[in-house]
Amino acid sequence: MPTPGISHLIPSIEFAKRLALHPNFHITCFLLTTMEEHNSPLPPPKKAILDSLPNSIHTVFLSPVNFDDLSEDSVSEFKLTLTITRSLSSLKKELESHSFSAFIADPFGFEALELAKGLKIPSFVFFFTNAMALALFLYLPKLDSELPDSVRFMKDLPDPIRLPGCVPLSGKDMIEPLQDRESRIYKSFFEISKGLYLADGIIINSFWEMESEAMKALEANEKVPRVFSVGPIVQAGLSDVAESECLTWLDEKPRGSVLYVSFGSGGTLSSDQMNELALGLEMSGQNFLWVVRKPDNKSSNGAYLKESSDQSQKNDAFDFLPNGFLERTRERGLVVQSWVPQVQVLAHDSTGGFLTHCGWSSILESIVNGVPFIVWPLFAEQKMNAVMLVDGLHVALRPKKNENNIVERDEISRVVKVVMEKSCEEGMEIGKCMNELKDNAIKALGEDGSSTKAFSELAFMLRNNSNSS
Repeated sequence: MPTPGISHLIPSIEFAKRLALHPNFHITCFLLTTMEEHNSPLPPPKKAILDSLPNSIHTVFLSPVNFDDLSEDSVSEFKLTLTITRSLSSLKKELESHSFSAFIADPFGFEALELAKGLKIPSFVFFFTNAMALALFLYLPKLDSELPDSVRFMKDLPDPIRLPGCVPLSGKDMIEPLQDRESRIYKSFFEISKGLYLADGIIINSFWEMESEAMKALEANEKVPRVFSVGPIVQAGLSDVAESECLTWLDEKPRGSVLYVSFGSGGTLSSDQMNELALGLEMSGQNFLWVVRKPDNKSSNGAYLKESSDQSQKNDAFDFLPNGFLERTRERGLVVQSWVPQVQVLAHDSTGGFLTHCGWSSILESIVNGVPFIVWPLFAEQKMNAVMLVDGLHVALRPKKNENNIVERDEISRVVKVVMEKSCEEGMEIGKCMNELKDNAIKALGEDGSSTKAFSELAFMLRNNSNSS
């Protein structure tokens, strides 16, 4: 049971597909929905994902929940957890009506895990991101007890946060909902932490070779449930995009010459920041493919957890871009609206770099294709992911912001040239480390790879649950 949001649905569905490849597994995906979504057609991206499911996986939409009693400014994370709470009665009826050998939910579904355990169904967590984020969730209560009481906001911490086996993390790079220690969301993460310890196993979308020290630290803690690192699990490319404009455009560019720029399904920039990004891309002199959304001066994550719609983003004039930008860059830049077939773009020979918001699915899709990063995190756990990529794995650059929290055009041009031209020692080192990481990802998924073995052990454990029941 994935929680709402396309960024949660995709890895959960891809995990289910991988599990279904093992003999004698039949999988039911419980999908949460709101009344608003229930009364509207499925967004095309979500429909395409569900239509791709094999016969061994079927979906059940739980009874839609209503948010009419909430204010319009209720935060996304609160609505996410409330969607689960208000779906529990519907889920309970479904779980009682069939004989399930295991129940798997993502970490925000801790109440659903407790429900399943109460019904004597073995319960697992599919943690759709990495071991570093898992360590934060697991150790948050202990971490909080060690912080000075005088510090309310994580960004004000004087010293780095040191999670076992992980690269040091500054307070300002803490997960966005955890910045305010007195907030309702912060306290709810303590409940998630307790739920993780109750699970019979935790499945993460990462691989041993990428986070070996963090994995060793988790294994050394006897209180932590068994962790199965089964990644990288990434979305397969869609079969109906052969005529995509951007792929045709990429075909005409030299190998490794194009910077792909995308802030995911929900990321937005302010008008000032978008202006600087455009002019920085122009100054760099590099080829670029840029997925653009209309700027949002109120929030950098206004669309987070919402289903994106190509139609809602249409603005053929691109009147929010600098005057003359499209004309001046038309020979080496392509600006597109809202969506591109990202899996195919990152796999294309012409793509040589990825300016990304650091969503975990996007990171893994880039790693399996050996495409180095420029990291531009916006919300959720993305700043943590950026720290891992820059300081831990050395496969990325992170542009510096000025005193007004803006990345200026000169800085953008600089990092783009370093990553794309690879003419300096820093750029060459990033390319070398990324190639090594790509090779390790391929090995992890090989016949005797670490993730393949972990998946087999997980499948064996689930079969034993089925046989014992």
